[in-house]
Order: sequence, then structure tokens, then C-alpha cells
Amino acid sequence: MCAELAREGEDVGADLKQAVDAFQAALDERELEVMLTGEHDSGDAILTIHAGAGGTESQDWAEMLYRMYLRWAEGRGCRIEALDYQKGEEAGIKSATLMIRGRDAYGFLSAESGVHRLVRISPFDSSGRRHTSFASVYAYPDLDEQIEVAIEEKDLRIDTYRSSGAGGQHVNVTDSAVRVTHLPTGIVVSCQNERSQHRNRDMAMKVLRARLYDMERRKRDEKRQAEEGAKKGIDFGSQIRSYVLQPYTLVKDHRTGFERGDVQRVLDGDLDPFIRVFLLGRNRGPG
Repeated sequence: MCAELAREGEDVGADLKQAVDAFQAALDERELEVMLTGEHDSGDAILTIHAGAGGTESQDWAEMLYRMYLRWAEGRGCRIEALDYQKGEEAGIKSATLMIRGRDAYGFLSAESGVHRLVRISPFDSSGRRHTSFASVYAYPDLDEQIEVAIEEKDLRIDTYRSSGAGGQHVNVTDSAVRVTHLPTGIVVSCQNERSQHRNRDMAMKVLRARLYDMERRKRDEKRQAEEGAKKGIDFGSQIRSYVLQPYTLVKDHRTGFERGDVQRVLDGDLDPFIRVFLLGRNRGPG
């Protein structure tokens, strides 16, 4: 067919490249799916973003990450629900919690848990100095109701407050926001998405269950790694990725060494190359 079109003077190069690119994209997608073998990988995800120390700088960076994950989720056809959105004092956000519903959402986003670092010339610094900002991102599985997580009522402090009503199209204005504090662990979960206090409490408890479950799972994993002698050092704390805007442009994953020069493309949600390399390395294991 291609030979016939070529003889007739048709330029088949563009069509052939498009077909090859489509085939490669389908192959990459299948490769990603094969890597997702964890108990909860195929399910929905709860994603939390928290600004680090540094006030406005870090809060602006947290909002940039919020937008990045929205773009990623929208690109994959996921349904997005903003459960909580805490505005920063001057710009950005202090924290946000998203429910991301879609095939393999948790499996993919589990690759994003850790501290993300931004280096740039600050738009908030009149002297034009370079600043480094940090924000944490953590993904938790949306647990099936049949999975038991022991939570005693006496261990909870529940506060209600007026919603900040932020988060764009993904959050509803409500006067019935709920904050749940788990006293033994100090974990704090807020929800302001629903219009009733009761439903916000239920959703906050859902997020708390996921975080407590994940905390216990991580403890088991760390114990097993220590027993196997494979526990990694944490020189950067849990820093996983750097995004450098000045004096050069680079996004680098510190776990895998994978990097890309087009920072804006990554910030616009093109995360799959980073996720793929991380999952591939995780599945292969050490050595």
C-alpha cells in the first residue's frame, strides 16, 4: 500500500510516522499496565499536596503541582474531585486533597509520593534572586469498605469550620467543612467538598482510613527492607524529583536518574515517562 502511494507521488512519511507513534504509545501504555501488580494498583487514588517551609514560595509551588496533577488526570480521562483546598496567605495553596478516579490511578500515582523540589527565579522576590521551594505529594489507595482499619472514636477530635470555597470547578462552596484529627498519630484530614457536614465527615474518615492503612503498610515494608539489608539511605529525606527553571531547564528524578529538559511540558501533566521508568525499576528490584 505504502509502495503504491509512493509511486503515485503521495508523501507517506507523515502518515507512517503517525502510525508508528500511535503503535508506540499503545505499547507504552500496555507496558505500564503490566507493571501494576500491587493489591490496590488498579483502583482509585487519594492524592495530597502540602507546601513545605518557605511561605509564599512553597505555597505557589504546591499550587503548580496541583495544576500538574489535574492536567495529568484529565489527560488520562480520570474523574477528579477536590476534597480539600486550603489557600495560601498571599498566593498558592497550603494544602489540597484530590480524589482521582480512573483505571490504575493509584498504581500510577504511587510513583509520585515524596518531596518535589523547585529551583527558579522567584516571581515574589523584587531582587530577582533564585529560590528553592519544596512541596510533598503522597498518594493513598481509595480502600474498599471491606478492608478493616481500626479507628476508635475516643482517638478522634472533630472540628467544623467554614469552607474557603476554592479549587475552581472541582470543589463546591460549603459552610460545613470538617477537620478530623487522629490523636495517636497526629494525622489531620480535612474535607470541604460536600454540602452537608455529615457527608464531609464521612469523606474525611475515608481519607483517614486510607492514610492509616498506608502508614501501617509502609512500616511493614521498612521492617522487611531492614531485615533484607536493602533499606536505602535518605540523604535528601524523601526528595524524589527536582524541577529546575533557572539557570537551565531540567526535570530530574533522583530515584531513577531519568531526566527531561522540557520543564513546562512536564508541568503541563506529561508525567508518564517518569512514572514508567520508576515502575520498571521498582518491578525489577535492586541490583
